[in-house]
Amino acid sequence: MTINRLNTMNNFRANYDKILEVLATITEKEQFLRQNRKPKLKDIELIAMNLTAEYMGIDSECQLFRDIPEYLFAKIERSVYNKRKRKLFFAIEFIRTQLSNKFTEFENYYVVDSMPLEIVKLSRSGRSKVCKEYFYSAPNRGYCASQNMHYYGYKIHAVCSIDGVFKSFDISKASVHDIHYLKDIKNQFNNCVILGDKGYLSAHYQLDLFESKQIKLEVPMRKNQQNYKKQTYIFRKKRKRIETLFSQLCDQFKIRNNYAKTFEGFKTRILSKLTALTIIQYINKFVFNRNINNLKVNIV
Repeated sequence: MTINRLNTMNNFRANYDKILEVLATITEKEQFLRQNRKPKLKDIELIAMNLTAEYMGIDSECQLFRDIPEYLFAKIERSVYNKRKRKLFFAIEFIRTQLSNKFTEFENYYVVDSMPLEIVKLSRSGRSKVCKEYFYSAPNRGYCASQNMHYYGYKIHAVCSIDGVFKSFDISKASVHDIHYLKDIKNQFNNCVILGDKGYLSAHYQLDLFESKQIKLEVPMRKNQQNYKKQTYIFRKKRKRIETLFSQLCDQFKIRNNYAKTFEGFKTRILSKLTALTIIQYINKFVFNRNINNLKVNIV
């Protein structure tokens, strides 16, 4: 065994132990799935292993099973790990929500935005079978105005707090317009202000959100609109917080790298990256009392 590999295994174990320790404070449950035989690796340990891999930038399961310590390797096989991880989607989402609520319990201001997630290049979209097991969840072609590109895949819609903690997210087909995500926001938020870009500009939705849930949607006006008024600087500045988060997801957590073959695997992969980001923010604030968005730091 080389020195580099030994160091990687030791780093993985230290990070894994810290993340498992934090998860134990979030939930007392160790098993989320009903199984006839008790597995050697508990569900909470598998989730900790998954989040540690995402935090360390280990982007493939082949690399993961080369880098994990021997005592973890002996507890689970790679194929079993993949299947159980997909089945634990709702457990991971529960943990992400609990972590997020620690930050946003008294939050009144949020930011909404979306980001394209390309599955394959447009030239391969016709013959690709990735994530096409069901029509309702199959990817399609879309256009991203901010990046001026056509692509084939999905779109992630998300709401984060002003401080940069993801509160809610959803995945849609690439062709779905940003404004349709406001229907989900209506069911999840109330009595707050949500900042968005021009993609969410709609007098109908703004009025509906305010009258039904007292949600004030702050969107910059187009210059050709009547009574045009420039959005205040503080709103424009705070709106960039979610764009920075998306950049961190692309850079450190490699959210645009796709190795999944099914939509179930794809959405679990996206959720794992968001949860890993959130747990690092939690450790930064509640363990080390430092800037929550300084993600490229040691957690042990």
